[in-house]
Amino acid sequence: MPGRSFYLRFLAIVSTGLMVAGLFPPYNFATLAWICMIPLLISVWSLSGKHRAKKGFLIGWLAGAISYGIQVSWLGTVSWLGPVVLAGYLAIYWGIFAAIAATLGNPWHRKEGVDETPLRALFLAFVHASVWAGLEWFRGWLFTGFGWNGLGVAFHDTLVISQAADILGIAGLSLMLVFFQAVLVQVAHRLMKTGIDGIRRPRWDFAATALCVGLLITYGILRIAMEGGKESITVKSLLVQLNIPHEGSTVLWSAEQVHMGYEDETIDALKKISAEDEKKLQQAIEQNSEGGIELSSPDWVIWPETALTGRIIRTDDGEWGSWRENNDTISRVRAGGENFELIYGAVEIEGEARPEGLFQKENPRFYNSIVFQSPDDSLQTFRKHHLVIFGETIPLVDTIPWLKEIYEQQAGAEYNGSFTAGPSLDPLSVEVKGREIQIIPSVCFEDTVPRLTRKFVRNAPQIIVNLTNDGWFKQSPAAAQHFANAKFRAIELRRPMLRCANTGVTAAIDTIGSSVNPATGKQQIIADGTGSSFLRGSLLVESRIPVRPSFSLYALIGDWGIIGLSLAGLILAITFRNYGALPAAEPGRFRSRIKPQ
Repeated sequence: MPGRSFYLRFLAIVSTGLMVAGLFPPYNFATLAWICMIPLLISVWSLSGKHRAKKGFLIGWLAGAISYGIQVSWLGTVSWLGPVVLAGYLAIYWGIFAAIAATLGNPWHRKEGVDETPLRALFLAFVHASVWAGLEWFRGWLFTGFGWNGLGVAFHDTLVISQAADILGIAGLSLMLVFFQAVLVQVAHRLMKTGIDGIRRPRWDFAATALCVGLLITYGILRIAMEGGKESITVKSLLVQLNIPHEGSTVLWSAEQVHMGYEDETIDALKKISAEDEKKLQQAIEQNSEGGIELSSPDWVIWPETALTGRIIRTDDGEWGSWRENNDTISRVRAGGENFELIYGAVEIEGEARPEGLFQKENPRFYNSIVFQSPDDSLQTFRKHHLVIFGETIPLVDTIPWLKEIYEQQAGAEYNGSFTAGPSLDPLSVEVKGREIQIIPSVCFEDTVPRLTRKFVRNAPQIIVNLTNDGWFKQSPAAAQHFANAKFRAIELRRPMLRCANTGVTAAIDTIGSSVNPATGKQQIIADGTGSSFLRGSLLVESRIPVRPSFSLYALIGDWGIIGLSLAGLILAITFRNYGALPAAEPGRFRSRIKPQ
């Protein structure tokens, strides 16, 4: 019959799994981020006997499986197998961390005569924190990566703390959280021993850690202040969201409904904006106002990922054409003569020019693209770089045919071939009010891949534009989690962001990760009165693009900071695995006997 320790470890596994899952949408219990790993640490550090690595791995894997099973349950709207396989895979990283924590980094297993000291506690906390952060980075890279919901994402709405993501990325925030909790548990352990043997032990490691957290908050306050008041270029964008229903990858509207929807929603919004501008002009005339009048006409109109059903065909030398339904919709929207850049998603296909016109190549490549179309019909496209496995591409499908069968059985749709990854990592340039602005393009979940977005950063006025569609996952937490992760790209790189979704979160984000318009104090998010983003609508937003963007350490060094720290932590743990070489407390130097009353 299982003993007391078994039930306590089971409780620890469940507690950590549930608390970590509770950090993210739809729960957003950010305060749990400071204690969520404590039960897991106590559970693996208290292991004894043989096979501690195996036992630690199992404990970590089970906790991770519980946590990820909840976090990615939204994947079940497409495939019942998806969340099971993904949660089981992601839990492996928790298992590796717990195996290391139970052995190399275990502060409660050391050589006889080696005492617990604050210095050793800080060292071992660093080992745990760096290894955890390194594993977060690794899962965001391996097999193209899935870095979704690192621990630091818990602070997506806590702007004062989230600002530090511009130092080492989101994994840097995770490192800080694990470090804090590893120190806290060790300090608590020393306090318990003091209560047992009456020997007072030093606790300055906790004070040092608390000071680090205080410096982190101070950094956030200063960063927020520094981002305000910068010289900037104001861009007005009309974001349009239709909330088209999906069944997996299948769009449940006809092509005619889709195109008419974008036409009606956009034309209605432009008419309202035009009427407001006319009212402003009339009031200025009546009041004989001599000051300048700021009109609301948009510089950009933005539609989401693969918004139009017709394809874009482009030749190698840039000549292009478009399906008739696309041209008709765009012509109707532009009929009012508005001078705006149209940004939308479409499938792009390789073409070639012949005497009789443009035709697609034989065995052409297809791209999931962002299209930037000017009023004069000049056109730029960005071809999505980071493809979704089993969504946009199936690796090895030609050599392992049954992968196609699994896809069709789980997705409920025929597999018609893979998209091709675009090669370009250069931003796109557009002109707004006579000023050149660079657009960092991002399609679908590319805004959750920091190492990719960082490659587009240049020393110039830039804004991230993400077109996405979370409609595959219906009204699940997927959209809110996607948005929570995406916010950190604006913080890490100090570039504002525009997101336009079919179903998901359509919003404007500034360089501190906020969606609040500083001029009006209103949220720049399409949402209803309950805060739900699952609705049809449009929103005119303002983005302030810094002329000289702030310096960001993460933009400069990328993930190498976390990689270096994690390797250092692992090497140090192996080198000092018996802790005998670490400085130990001299008898009586850091402790005193409590006199009996």
